[in-house]
Amino acid sequence: MTARPYVVLSAAMSVDGYLDDTSSQRLLLSNSEDFDRVDQVRAESDAILIGATTIRKDNPRLLVNSDERRARRVADGKPEFPLKVTVTQSGDLPADLKFWHHGGAKLVFTVDDAAEKVSATLGDLADVVSAGPDVDWGFVLDELGRRGVKRLMVEGGGTIHTQLMAADLADEVHLAIAPLLVSQAAAPRFLGTADYPGGSTSRMRLLEARAIGDVVLLRYAPKERG
Repeated sequence: MTARPYVVLSAAMSVDGYLDDTSSQRLLLSNSEDFDRVDQVRAESDAILIGATTIRKDNPRLLVNSDERRARRVADGKPEFPLKVTVTQSGDLPADLKFWHHGGAKLVFTVDDAAEKVSATLGDLADVVSAGPDVDWGFVLDELGRRGVKRLMVEGGGTIHTQLMAADLADEVHLAIAPLLVSQAAAPRFLGTADYPGGSTSRMRLLEARAIGDVVLLRYAPKERG
């Protein structure tokens, strides 16, 4: 059986645990040095996954921005850009979003009821795969492994982070903690309520703690709990 990819959850959040605020503009939590770090992690990944809600809200291109890093990927025999992946239950993915028109190959995982809708909307902009009546994360990781993805970077949003953490499918968590307080009940959080492995007393192993300007990077190994 093909090995599943190594899964890295990546997020920037406020000190009080929020990924964004409730304004119409994206809240920039990271600084320029940390954005460059994220670009390096993207360049090291075979695929980058982001949820459909985040795509609709932020309209990101989701690229490796450094010319040098892209050239290094090509020199190593890889595509210039990692595979871009999204997951949708509703199938609501407008074809004019930047995600589809920049970078390399795109892949959409959806559910049986929405697969025809997504395929009709996107046409040849992306490969569309149904993950069953509900999104089956085991199936998603198996399919990515089958497609040669060895390292998967997951950039959110919070629902996806929560589901992967609750299913014990994350190998690493990268958290950039910004010196901001959001404190808005309707704002998205890094993790929601779930039945996490080991419960509230299970401690993850700390891999790294590093200051990046005014941001602090924390790296944890969720599967290594004590």
